[in-house]
Amino acid sequence: MQPVLDPNPQNGQKKMLIVFGSFFAIFIVIGIVAMLLAPS
Repeated sequence: MQPVLDPNPQNGQKKMLIVFGSFFAIFIVIGIVAMLLAPS
């Protein structure tokens, strides 16, 4: 097993991708909710 704090560039890139992906997903959800709540 690799240690959790192993300076692995692949692992860091994957972590960054997860953080950016979750942030992007939250941004999309907020945008959809704003579109649904906005009066047509």
